Amino acid sequence: MGEFRFKRFTVKNERSAMKVNTDGVLLGAAMTVLPTDSRLLDIGTGTGTIALMAAQRLSDMRPCDTPEPFFIDAIDIDEPSATEAGENFAASPWASSLRSVLCDLKDYRSDGKYDLIFSNPPYFDDSLVNPFARESSARHTLTLSYREIFLFASENLSPEGRVALVLPTDCFARLCREARSRGLFLQRVLRIRTTAKKQPLRMVVEFSRSRNESPVEELLTMQENGRYTDEYTGLVKFFYMFC
Repeated sequence: MGEFRFKRFTVKNERSAMKVNTDGVLLGAAMTVLPTDSRLLDIGTGTGTIALMAAQRLSDMRPCDTPEPFFIDAIDIDEPSATEAGENFAASPWASSLRSVLCDLKDYRSDGKYDLIFSNPPYFDDSLVNPFARESSARHTLTLSYREIFLFASENLSPEGRVALVLPTDCFARLCREARSRGLFLQRVLRIRTTAKKQPLRMVVEFSRSRNESPVEELLTMQENGRYTDEYTGLVKFFYMFC
């Protein structure tokens, strides 16, 4: 697919190792974005889709006379991905607020704290590794681990900052352990199932420095009777053309 058209922006989808995908769009639409968020980081940006969705959401919720701008840094270890994301940013309405950086997370140095760090990370840790190197690094935990994300977040989150990830549900327990080991605690989990008859296979999770004995728990069903549910279309209606 040469490009993917959203309502407010278009994404070139040719060179990136991580193509536009449902998981990324779910994270971009479902993660908590606050009007006060001023610095955000997208780890493993791919085409830049999630960063663009965050930029759209922030621009829509901020008054036109808001004096403080927002900035979104988007990093990727894959050069074609970082280049394509940069082109997508430059062609968007929020070009001045978005920056694509070719960099490994281990080598990335921020010049300030982030209010929101988000990622659609590689997660097929225990599956058969893809023999094609670029696709493998995009979909398997070879060059980026949950531990690295939480380590970086523990050092670079603002006091009220959050980490948002989209992952398979079977990663949940391990993910929470890794987060706690870095002083980050579960605040919200959105479990996502295709239909009401199926178990949730994906989840959007959010962590912060605040201890929370009662994290918000939500459930999203995407389809019913062969059609998208109202709750799903309500979530993505500001982005997908079909809504």
